[in-house]
Amino acid sequence: MSDRGSATVWSVLAMATLMAVLGVVLHLGSAVNARHRSEAAADLAAVAAAGDAIEGLDAACAKAAVVTEAMDLTLAGCRLDGWDAVVEVDAASALGSAHARARAGPVEPEGP
Repeated sequence: MSDRGSATVWSVLAMATLMAVLGVVLHLGSAVNARHRSEAAADLAAVAAAGDAIEGLDAACAKAAVVTEAMDLTLAGCRLDGWDAVVEVDAASALGSAHARARAGPVEPEGP
């Protein structure tokens, strides 16, 4: 029995394995990127909404929506809890969606 051509088979198997690993790494990278984008957008939208909290819920959430739309993400929720703005953002990725929540409000002064 001859081993002629077996190196080609092993090379093809090695390339297929590398391509599969590359595909997994790219999908995981996409998911991590979506998580980071959703967290950043939630933080920025919460700060923007907190800046307009004095004008009411509609104005605050409209400002949060402007921020998330500018980042091509979805505003999943927006509410005011006292003077704090609580914002939820969704970002799509190859492995599903990433969800982030952020809270922002006025700074309370520390004691005397």
